[in-house]
Amino acid sequence: MPGLCRDCLSADPGAGPACRHCGGRRVLRHPELFALTIAHVDCDAFYASVEKRDRPELASKPVLVGGGRRGVVAACCYIARGYGIRSAMPMFKALAACPDAVVLKPDIAKYAAEGARIRAMMEALTPLVQPLSIDEAVLDLSGTEALHKAPPAVTLARLARDVEREVGVTISIGLAANRLMAKLAAGRDKPRGFAVIGGDEAAAWLAPQRVGFLPGIGPAAVRRLESAGITRLGQLAALDPKSAMARLGAEGPALAARARGEDDRPVNPERETKSVSAETTFEEDLADLPALEGVLWRICEKLSARLAGKGLSAGGVVLKLKTGGFETLTRSARLAGPTLLPETLFDAARPLLARAADGTRYRLLGLGAAPLCLAADADQGDLADPSAPRRAAKWRAIEALRERFGAASVVAGRSLTGKDKR
Repeated sequence: MPGLCRDCLSADPGAGPACRHCGGRRVLRHPELFALTIAHVDCDAFYASVEKRDRPELASKPVLVGGGRRGVVAACCYIARGYGIRSAMPMFKALAACPDAVVLKPDIAKYAAEGARIRAMMEALTPLVQPLSIDEAVLDLSGTEALHKAPPAVTLARLARDVEREVGVTISIGLAANRLMAKLAAGRDKPRGFAVIGGDEAAAWLAPQRVGFLPGIGPAAVRRLESAGITRLGQLAALDPKSAMARLGAEGPALAARARGEDDRPVNPERETKSVSAETTFEEDLADLPALEGVLWRICEKLSARLAGKGLSAGGVVLKLKTGGFETLTRSARLAGPTLLPETLFDAARPLLARAADGTRYRLLGLGAAPLCLAADADQGDLADPSAPRRAAKWRAIEALRERFGAASVVAGRSLTGKDKR
């Protein structure tokens, strides 16, 4: 059976449990090891791993990255996960589970820079790299064997070694026949893992799993499937297209195909950004409209900058509010034309916020852009708003000053708190 030593990268490690060349015991074997070309690469506890790399004294400690007691856990190391802590868990619950955890504020700029380094290493292997997040991507290594003088499995093992040596964090790799199965494989052997799921075994491997195991099947879909008597992926996979359509509606055949491990999505480096947003969790719940508006303005500035950085603009806004009881509310509005201007975003979102500010106390406020448009189409001006181009030029000048002299060099009065104004 084909084998690979992940320590010395030998593609001929011998038949024993240890590599015959280096004695390493991280020997990977699979019948399709050297035939598969689709890989899912996921950094292990990325934010926390970067922080531990930079602070070696934290190596043996549970580390949480997030926004204080009122926020949520953005990332946690594997030691913290041993206490039952998970990403997106409210910070107060995480600290209740592990009072000795070290909590660090996120440094998104640092994580983005390290993520870009790793992505560049991936792109040196194949042009077919589709980023999925700051620390996750899917790769198609078809046709690269001659270039790298090694099959994709060896090239990927070399990538894992190089990332660990040069960046100081670890990655986990899933290798399979398609994107769906590569993603599932990547989660099998974390951290520092490398798992393979062959095309011939995908359906049998999925069959005993509960339906919620499949990516894209959320709690509501799980309830709907279970109400139809379908609790395992094998039951879903057994449905022919006609039966799947009759029992589950228009999406039934596609769900049944995915339950069999089928996925024909290509790896697309030009994947379209689907959403851009910004949000803030408050230190204390807020109900006062003026206070909420001050936060909204600062979020509008953040959203504008993020859109500009991606070459996009907003054709509408989506307001997100989370109550003290963790109920999430969303409200949306379309704009007359695409914009990058914080003031235009604010003017569209403020009425939505005013209607929601009915005395309810909120713990989180966010704003997203939807639909997304090209930045080149933003703030062109028309008879209803002829000054838009001039305001856009003013905003670009402000952003240039902030980039040169710091974010605090130019501050809008409406963003100041009462304490700031005094």
